[in-house]
Amino acid sequence: MYSLIDCNNFYASCERVFNPSLRNKPIVVLSNNDGCVIARSNEAKKLGIPMGAPAFQYQSVFRRHDVKVFSANFHLYGDMSHRVMNILSNYSPVSEIYSIDECFLSLHGMNIDHYKYGLDMVEKVIKWTGIPISVGTAPTKALAKVANRIAKKFPQTTNGSYVIDSEEKRIKALKWLPIEDVWGIGRQNAKKLFAQGVKKAYDFTEMPESWVLKHMTIVGLRLQKDLKGIPSIDMETEEKKQSISTTRTFDRDYDNFEDVKERVVAFTTLSAEKLRNQNSLCNVLNLFVETNRFKETETYYYKSIQLKLPFSTSSTIELVAFAVMGLKHIYHDHLHYKKVGVTLSHFVDANCHQPSLFFNSDPKHKELMRVIDKINGTYQHNVVRLAGMDEKTFKMKQEHLSPAYTTNINDVIEVNL
Repeated sequence: MYSLIDCNNFYASCERVFNPSLRNKPIVVLSNNDGCVIARSNEAKKLGIPMGAPAFQYQSVFRRHDVKVFSANFHLYGDMSHRVMNILSNYSPVSEIYSIDECFLSLHGMNIDHYKYGLDMVEKVIKWTGIPISVGTAPTKALAKVANRIAKKFPQTTNGSYVIDSEEKRIKALKWLPIEDVWGIGRQNAKKLFAQGVKKAYDFTEMPESWVLKHMTIVGLRLQKDLKGIPSIDMETEEKKQSISTTRTFDRDYDNFEDVKERVVAFTTLSAEKLRNQNSLCNVLNLFVETNRFKETETYYYKSIQLKLPFSTSSTIELVAFAVMGLKHIYHDHLHYKKVGVTLSHFVDANCHQPSLFFNSDPKHKELMRVIDKINGTYQHNVVRLAGMDEKTFKMKQEHLSPAYTTNINDVIEVNL
């Protein structure tokens, strides 16, 4: 059996944990630079506010219904996610963190009451973190996703935990679930299935396997078998990423090389830290710059460059030097830049790396990076940084940002007695 645990309205729930007055109030969370809606509470959904809604177009709706608006507080959301996942890891030795608010657990070989086990997760996570969750349990990962939707859709009858443990329950659940809501069925596949008269998930499981394989590849066939109750989608417990990207839209247009360079240094620094956290070394660095595509008075410009590094490294100093070198090749004067992105890829395990005979990373950097990471992790992010980077990692429009209650000592809640 597998369990899929999903945090309910996660971003909104994180805001409510530290501000109880927000309970039962409509909440929306905005994307970078407060551009569009990326998360909604149930109350906001009932008002008809769609995902991706441009914030400036819905200002009147926000005011009319007293919608509480927040800028995305990823430091807070990331830390709360880490706390939830740590609790869930105690329920199974095999887990897969699927996203910031979702986690699969393998319950194979465990002689337990699956419904009560799910209830225990719900109660412990809400008690220890304040985050409400839903738990769906089933013989396969795809069915666990379906069970989770039922647990979330009908909390009064499920209490947040639902188990598909019989053929009758499986068929009933699949006949209830619209095909476009099935995990792994994208927009294009949904169109193909609609054309074949497929409206519910159960209809999909009745489709000929040859048709599914031809039109939806082996990935679609595995999904179909999983929905039939035949385990075909394995747990992915490998946590190491194959590439690491840091990309942001600026708070304003930058027309100065030094300003753009500072952003490149900041983004490369953050990517290098993530690289070291998974004990990997990088062999390729990609960099792009982009102007404001909506600025009618200026020709749109986008340029990228790929640098194959002469040696494998995770040193911030070395990676920044390569990134700045790449920037000099693609930067043009007299343009107004709106976005920059840095991607590290082609990783090797730092413990299994074979040094080159001629070119290698400076051996002194390994210990230096370890010390810097330790200091920044103990005290404050970026308390030790390169001279080419200023104190603020991300410069974004965040007019509705809540405090970083759990990651910044200056934002810790004060209790007045």
